[in-house]
Amino acid sequence: MIIEKKISMQLVCFSHLSWKFVYQRPQHLLSRFTKKYAVYYVEECIYSNEQDGYSLNITNENVTVIVPHLNNNTQGEAETKRIKNVLKRLFKEHAIGSYIFWYYTPMALAYTANFNPLAIVYDCMDELSAFKFAPPALKSLEQQLFKKAAIVFTGGNALYAAKKAQHHNIYSFPSSIDKTHFKAARYNKEEATDQSAIPHPRLGFYGVIDERFDIDLIKKAADAKPDWHFVLVGPVIKIDAATLPLNKNIHYLGSKDYNELPSYLSGWDIALIPFSINESTRYISPTKTPEYLAGGKPVISTAITDVVNPYHDLGLVHIVHNAKGFVEKATAELGITDKSEWLVKVDEYLNAISWDATWARMDELMQKEIGKNEHLLTKKNNEYV
Repeated sequence: MIIEKKISMQLVCFSHLSWKFVYQRPQHLLSRFTKKYAVYYVEECIYSNEQDGYSLNITNENVTVIVPHLNNNTQGEAETKRIKNVLKRLFKEHAIGSYIFWYYTPMALAYTANFNPLAIVYDCMDELSAFKFAPPALKSLEQQLFKKAAIVFTGGNALYAAKKAQHHNIYSFPSSIDKTHFKAARYNKEEATDQSAIPHPRLGFYGVIDERFDIDLIKKAADAKPDWHFVLVGPVIKIDAATLPLNKNIHYLGSKDYNELPSYLSGWDIALIPFSINESTRYISPTKTPEYLAGGKPVISTAITDVVNPYHDLGLVHIVHNAKGFVEKATAELGITDKSEWLVKVDEYLNAISWDATWARMDELMQKEIGKNEHLLTKKNNEYV
């Protein structure tokens, strides 16, 4: 039975990502959940000179971002218990009584395991254990989370295939698209200031530049084509920036706001997904794939499974395996002047997906799980431990 929200419910999300870092899957989904729930986004704890507590900020999307902080003079002392106490204080002060737990990081289970949510949702957006600097306890905590979760979502089809045997109620929700936002790139006439002086052809990427990024591929392509210009937009994390190639035709423009991305995309001739093929990219479903396409830009990607299927299989994206193949595909694409037939195929595909549709289906599935605990909705659920 799907129930309507009869009393105020809260959705409390635990994430390893800062809300302000890069606007991606958590922001797209949780900003939509504010239509029905009071949404709290709990980031990883930090140490400070203040007493144990938390900072609070309400975003433009009406998401309440919570950052727990522990006093650094007692660093290492019973951290798990202290974070749990901070959360208990948060719940009391904000009257969080009938709540759902939504996890992006299994690590949060260490200090939330004894709370009593109406339902537990695990949105498994990545294989975090394969990422650089992954905590050793992550795998075992994920197994515990699978046992406790009422429902599991995965961030792509490859990840679903890897996880489906671990849970009885699991669904694949690949990266989706805010079409209106990125389709604006097709009509934008104003150049981004720090991009305007870069000559064409421009081959661009936006996103995090980390251990997943194929630095060698970009270096070899830039060496082979010194008259092409590679525009890389995004923060450099978890890798030494000194290892990045410094060719004159490679331009690092740093982090940009989500609202700025269409203006950069509009100025590119080709959009890139240049990820290395390794354990950290084995299960990713890059959100930028449909975003680039919505902007009307041809896309060249390495052989990421969730890009190959469906995007390459439908003839929407080029797949390359090395720098030589990259140069060949890009050269051919730059010679195409009429992209109208391809754009029709792009739009036919994109018309079937959206973050709104993804959110609505997730909420429908989640409501079924909440319905199983409907008896708890008639009283406050403040007995957390």
